[in-house]
Amino acid sequence: MRTIEVPADVYDSVSVPEGEREDVLRQELALSLYRERMLSFGKARELAGMSHREFQRLLGEREVERHYTDDELAEDLEYGRR
Repeated sequence: MRTIEVPADVYDSVSVPEGEREDVLRQELALSLYRERMLSFGKARELAGMSHREFQRLLGEREVERHYTDDELAEDLEYGRR
């Protein structure tokens, strides 16, 4: 696993309870990278630490349009078969 260093003063400035900060930062990074088409749905979901359904719900809540590549479509079809 690789890590990203966040300056302590920036981390402390995130206005959510301390116990939720890491999760929130991971989710925000995942949403941003997915929105900008830098990560696939599956990889963004993995980064966010969320299930398929949870990340799909988060995208909807944030009004982030779902985009599909052939690989993502295959991943979703495989998920649906389970």
